[in-house]
Amino acid sequence: MFELLGIAPQALFGQLLLGLINGSFYAMLSLGLAVIFGLLNIINFTHGAQYMMGAFVAWMLLTYFGLSYWWALVLVPVIVGASGIVIERLMISRLYHLDHLYGLLLTFGLALIIQGLFRNQYGVSGMPYSIPPELQGGTNLGFMFLPNYRAWVVVASVVVCFGTWFLIEKTRLGAYLRAATENPTMVGAFGINVPRLITLTYGFGVGLAALAGVLAAPIYSVNPNMGADLIIIVFAVVVIGGMGSIMGAILTGFGLGLVEGLARVFYPEGSAVVIFVIMAIVLLIKPAGLFGRTA
Repeated sequence: MFELLGIAPQALFGQLLLGLINGSFYAMLSLGLAVIFGLLNIINFTHGAQYMMGAFVAWMLLTYFGLSYWWALVLVPVIVGASGIVIERLMISRLYHLDHLYGLLLTFGLALIIQGLFRNQYGVSGMPYSIPPELQGGTNLGFMFLPNYRAWVVVASVVVCFGTWFLIEKTRLGAYLRAATENPTMVGAFGINVPRLITLTYGFGVGLAALAGVLAAPIYSVNPNMGADLIIIVFAVVVIGGMGSIMGAILTGFGLGLVEGLARVFYPEGSAVVIFVIMAIVLLIKPAGLFGRTA
């Protein structure tokens, strides 16, 4: 069948793997955006810069402190998430009762500042981050060669994404979070510190972006522009899935990554815009997104 289409099976499966890798990052980043918007009503344009910070902090831990990739997976989300908590307390917390536009402008400005600081310090050429020895090499599946690290990224992102969905949708803590956004006075009456809960939620969303940055560091070069190149696509993914929809962010992220991979095989010229074409079509048919709820 592939021969009739003039496509080598290795090329097709290779592009599908690449699409799945991209989809893993789309899903994790859009998940963080969906958590922050769905629970805090803030459009966090700083998300791409925080993803970049995750990759840079992992590189710094290795370069300056000799801490391996596995330590970075644990420490980086905490470190970058803590910086997000500081931002939320000092600035974003003042905007919750204002129009979404104010939060968008603030976080957009913060993203430019963060990227500018890293660009001035490290330039734009990027630094390599080696794959950990335990995940080097790959497996020959017959129809394609599967690198171990890329397989790890897909598995890790699936576990993180669906674990986050379960935490928010199926646990008591998630119920408190959802209730705090809809009726904070009632939740506060039960003795729950709502401002602290909201702050930790923002830090958790930022930590997801930082974790994605650590996973991306060995695949892409660590550079200040890596988040800016990705955030527009991630926002398109969130819009297609439905703003604030956790499951929509996950399924749409992985699905659009695969669609992008297929487009590179069958219509390479359109692979860079296929996600935005899909976004336009979805908005025409269902403005709230595939999994969004109409207000």
